[in-house]
Amino acid sequence: MRVLPRLLPRRRRPELHVPARELLEARVPWGRDRALDHVVERERHLVPFLLAKDALLSATPPPHAVSLHSLPSTIPFPFRPLRFLQLYPSAFALSPHPIAVSPTLRLAALHADEAQLLDSSRPDAADRLLRLLMLAPARALPLHLVVRLRLDLGLAPDFPRSLLPNYPDYFALSPDGAFLELVCYRKDLAVSALQSYAQRTGGYKVGDAVSFPLSFPRGFELDKKVRKWLDDWQRLPYISPYEDGSHLTPRSDITEKRTVAVLHEVLSLTVGKKMEKEVLVKLGEALRLPPGFRKVVARHPGIFYLSHKLRKQTVVLRESFRRHMLVDKHPMMGIRYQYLHLMHMGKEEATKGKGKGKKREPIITSDEFAPTDSELIEEQFGAEGKNDDDDEDEEDEDEEDYKDDDDDMEAGVASGDDDSDDEADDFGDNDHAAKG
Repeated sequence: MRVLPRLLPRRRRPELHVPARELLEARVPWGRDRALDHVVERERHLVPFLLAKDALLSATPPPHAVSLHSLPSTIPFPFRPLRFLQLYPSAFALSPHPIAVSPTLRLAALHADEAQLLDSSRPDAADRLLRLLMLAPARALPLHLVVRLRLDLGLAPDFPRSLLPNYPDYFALSPDGAFLELVCYRKDLAVSALQSYAQRTGGYKVGDAVSFPLSFPRGFELDKKVRKWLDDWQRLPYISPYEDGSHLTPRSDITEKRTVAVLHEVLSLTVGKKMEKEVLVKLGEALRLPPGFRKVVARHPGIFYLSHKLRKQTVVLRESFRRHMLVDKHPMMGIRYQYLHLMHMGKEEATKGKGKGKKREPIITSDEFAPTDSELIEEQFGAEGKNDDDDEDEEDEDEEDYKDDDDDMEAGVASGDDDSDDEADDFGDNDHAAKG
């Protein structure tokens, strides 16, 4: 039986002599940011599309066609699979009796480009996954949680076989296969994104007070009391998320600043700089963040944006976007914008015969598919308005279900999900929050 090298305990910092102020109890308003809402909304259906694509093309060699009933039941189709696949004829070809689905040439060509990118970017993917494990006090994370984070981290569909064995000095699976474990802690990677930025822009030293970049939607205002608290909070010492924080005073400003640092680093490790709140909460629990850490997102609207689009809550890292555009775009996002382009083409083709009267986009052959300038695609899917016409009843219900929530959000509710009752306790009566 292979014996893993003994991991040194996380270095513990000396006690910081910082006044343990109590957490802010004032109401923090929620303000709509339509540009960041569109960052989330433009990826409607992208996850089930990618998972269906992977089910068809990730096999070696890929099958010519797959029975509709053979598609994995874990794919979160928003409605009936057949109806979903029919929306995208430029990607999925359907044959009757019995119904089977196969990838089109354009989808197969784009998947090949993605596979090539995944192969060339393995070192980057391994480093980001290693950093994530380094954030965990137990130096391990449940494998099922890492699998759920696969698309966020830009990992290959078969990363347990194609990535992990190539880095035995980084990763190991627990004997029962339930956990992904850290083998070697790399100190050179234990530098957060915020620390790297501070080092590039000024004379940063460990223990300095590093301020988080803040941005707010137009017209958003903070109460003077909240602004004063935020200014003082920003001047607190920055404790790296890669350092031990167990010695910090619970429910104090300094503990909250480290919690913000951990969530900030987690989102920085993703290729899209955002994550579903439900997944982020599960990850936060695995990282052993202090109780009530879910409140942090709502309490810091200048750092995180909580979008309620697509019948879910998504946490977006504000500083990573200039309006709806990524400031530093990971190559994987360039591929995903091309998938969105392909999906859009399919909806244009599907709706032409329905008398919609919409202008049809020129058909692009598989040889011509990859645009010469991927920014053109990002611009197309970053426009303020929607690019696709949602004919699905479920999507119409989506907007109706959230209409009341949207009205509340305009009124400044800190959090509108039923799961975040702890946020409601801290921010007062959600029905009468101050306007942002």
